[in-house]
Amino acid sequence: MLCFKLFGMEHYHAVMYAQTGIDLGTCLLVAAFTRRIWNAKAGWWALWLAALCPFTANYAAVPLTETLELFSIAVALYALVRFLENPRWTWAVVEAAAWSYAALLRPDGALIAVALCPAMVWYGRKSWDAARMMKYAVAAGVLSVLPFVPWTIRNSRTFGVFQPLAPRTATDPGEPTNPGFERWTKTVCADFTCTWEVYWNLNSDQIELSSLPARAFDSPAQYRQTQALLDDYNRTTTLTPAEDARFAALAAARIHDHPIRYYVGLPALRLADMWLRPRTALVWIELRWWQFQAHEGETVFAWSYAGLNLLYLIFAAWGLKKWPPLSAAMLAFVLMRCALLLSIAAPEPRYTLECFPMIFVLAAIALSGQRSAIKRPAVSVPAAS
Repeated sequence: MLCFKLFGMEHYHAVMYAQTGIDLGTCLLVAAFTRRIWNAKAGWWALWLAALCPFTANYAAVPLTETLELFSIAVALYALVRFLENPRWTWAVVEAAAWSYAALLRPDGALIAVALCPAMVWYGRKSWDAARMMKYAVAAGVLSVLPFVPWTIRNSRTFGVFQPLAPRTATDPGEPTNPGFERWTKTVCADFTCTWEVYWNLNSDQIELSSLPARAFDSPAQYRQTQALLDDYNRTTTLTPAEDARFAALAAARIHDHPIRYYVGLPALRLADMWLRPRTALVWIELRWWQFQAHEGETVFAWSYAGLNLLYLIFAAWGLKKWPPLSAAMLAFVLMRCALLLSIAAPEPRYTLECFPMIFVLAAIALSGQRSAIKRPAVSVPAAS
């Protein structure tokens, strides 16, 4: 808002320059957090792993919420470790502000509060009084909720709905949510290509039958049924309630015939795609990057990105094996986010990007040897039992 006020409406370059500085601030916070829970060498590793990571840096150059979300998570982690060293209201309030802003940016940002609020009590109970830690945690939780009160009142008075957070479907009150199409998509899509060519085309462009993967049809009759449905939709490229009901019926038949595929197989594939796919969504790379004969250079580039992403994950797993302080809290956030992502219909690799502050921390610990004590004016963070 301040950028638009100073430099003009829709002047997104100002926003992106601001995000560049904020992203570098995230790198510094991640490094400071890592240094405090492990050692100075780990802090330097975390700084360079974060600053040189192209996956997070790319999002500083687009007007999306990722850069600010990552900054909020980094603030929350750093405030937690400072609070556990010396419990004070200053750090509890900073913690609450980080939780609240993360949820205001994205509804799923509230998961950082779910992970770190109990951590204030769990990790602080050994060095400090458990009742005292509970008081701080409850107060921080209440403070983090307060910014949503005016938003909730406004939605109730203006739209007549109880809506403290932005809805999962990102729709306005009364706007169609297309549940039939959404459910049918969950029986078909398993990767970002399907999201791009099918899910995002709804109500804006045609959905080509040739774009659907082979698993979209379980029989010749179902193929003809899907073709007829898409032909009807493509005439206007606007989904009608009747067409949405037909998508719902088609989805119900597919789920009935293959329940394990719908409830287990496809969610697992979507989650794997979000974690392991080359993070080239913001790079000018062909969507079907694996077709080597069509674009050799882009395929090599995409596989290089995939390899770099995998290296980050491998080093993070190695660091987690050392079980550094606050590992349970970091792991809880990652697991809760994965559980949430198992339920979405249209996978995007950026949905796992919010876990990268933890990835940087754990990977740095893997590369930096044993933990060493750092002189501080307060008690060190107790290691997890």
